[in-house]
Amino acid sequence: MRFLLIEDNERLASAIAERLRLDGHAVDHATTLSAARECLDAAAFDLILLDIMLPDGDGRQFLAGQRRARNAIPVIVITARSAVSDRVSLLDLGADDYITKPFEFSELEARCRAVLRRRGGSAANQTSFAGVTLDATRGSLNTGRRIETLRNRELRLLEVLFNAPGQVFSKAQLMDRLFSFSEDVSENAIEVYIARLRKRLGGTDARIETVRGLGYRLVGPR
Repeated sequence: MRFLLIEDNERLASAIAERLRLDGHAVDHATTLSAARECLDAAAFDLILLDIMLPDGDGRQFLAGQRRARNAIPVIVITARSAVSDRVSLLDLGADDYITKPFEFSELEARCRAVLRRRGGSAANQTSFAGVTLDATRGSLNTGRRIETLRNRELRLLEVLFNAPGQVFSKAQLMDRLFSFSEDVSENAIEVYIARLRKRLGGTDARIETVRGLGYRLVGPR
């Protein structure tokens, strides 16, 4: 998944980004609201982590503006304000969740997973398709015959496919979901990950099909 982190505290932002990247997520970092808007214009994101007090404005106004523009990207607000009225105000503005500073990274990771699950219409960390179960928390794939332990990027790529079976994703779209602006990789990386995942899905009814000239999609039994 690709996250946009909007936080002007470089030390905190670096720690958050490093932790999320270890989970296999792509993270782009903006220190201002202006830079954040440029990122949103240039790429598609699965989740926004938004600080409130930023050098060029108030994160709450940014959030309200995104919702008025019908931008439905989930937003988790990072705030130092713990009063109930402040939290209620953030949720009423359109935040999907919030986390209060200081926080444990494990809690932030859990809140990210929960928000992404809700976005996908699931209440659990497990997603099943064609007899195969993907467990995002454990990073595993249960084929019914064996349990495969996935590498982080393999997991994130399968999440994209499992959340939209039958939908065709181009290499460019998958690159956009898996890698940040700072990562210098080619579309060949997608071919490598697809090849690995096909091996992991071997012997199951779930297949990653190549749609010539368009991209890849997850399909079930023929």
